[in-house]
Amino acid sequence: MKFRGKITDIGYIQHFTNVVGTIAKLVKSCILRITEDKVFFILSERVGDTGAQVWCELSQSHFFNEYAMEGVSEEANEIYLEVSPDLLLRSLRTANTAKWLKIKLTKKHTPCLTFEIDLPSGTLHQRLVVHDVPVTVVARKHWPDFAEPVMPKFDVSIALPQLRLLKSVVDKMKNLSNYVALSANCNGEMKLSVETDMVAVNTHFQGLHNPSWCRDGGDGGLSSQSGDLDRDPQEFATSRVHIRRFAQFLNSQQVNPDKVVCNIVHHRMAHFFLMHDDVTLQYFLPVVSR
Repeated sequence: MKFRGKITDIGYIQHFTNVVGTIAKLVKSCILRITEDKVFFILSERVGDTGAQVWCELSQSHFFNEYAMEGVSEEANEIYLEVSPDLLLRSLRTANTAKWLKIKLTKKHTPCLTFEIDLPSGTLHQRLVVHDVPVTVVARKHWPDFAEPVMPKFDVSIALPQLRLLKSVVDKMKNLSNYVALSANCNGEMKLSVETDMVAVNTHFQGLHNPSWCRDGGDGGLSSQSGDLDRDPQEFATSRVHIRRFAQFLNSQQVNPDKVVCNIVHHRMAHFFLMHDDVTLQYFLPVVSR
């Protein structure tokens, strides 16, 4: 297996750092999947099907000026590595003012992702910083465990309000309850609700956009559609999720996304779909019972 990539544009180095920073706020460990045309960050918590799932994909041509990889075989030309996003982020933060950044899969005492960073220097000498981040190679027999999560046909799809506003509301609500009910309809309305023995709080948002998805992914690339085309536009679909998981997602965003959509499968799942340039991030939150 071989992998080598080089980024020479400081804007793309910072953008890549922000993507890794977002992942680092969501998970402690994840799978880095490297293919010929894309790089993926994957988390799949299989705790009785109640764990959160993350699927983030980047187009390598958007970030890397040089990119070369060889997978485990010609038939399976991919690489799967278990990594710590936080360790990746610590290395990348050194590259804030770099002339270029190289990332290579190397073998030291253990497999590593080696970051070579050329920093500005006040002299004629090159100022090169090298970080080795230990990784674990995932055996091919385990690859099916990290397939893209299947999104059931959702009942309602709605674009979220400004994340800063939503984060402020959720941060206050999480002091009241461990759970929040996300509700939305096809009339551009969304509400967040928390309820305890002592208090019930509802926050309403109106005038939001309801995306029209199609099976070929014509609006942002998600190949699914509403599960009920005859659904009453006024009828709310609801998913009750862990509020701290939801707050974690809102607080993790460092890429200034162009659009964040919430797809609700009534009483089953909340699915968040973030889009920015050639980066997409999907975050799946299963419902919790009362």
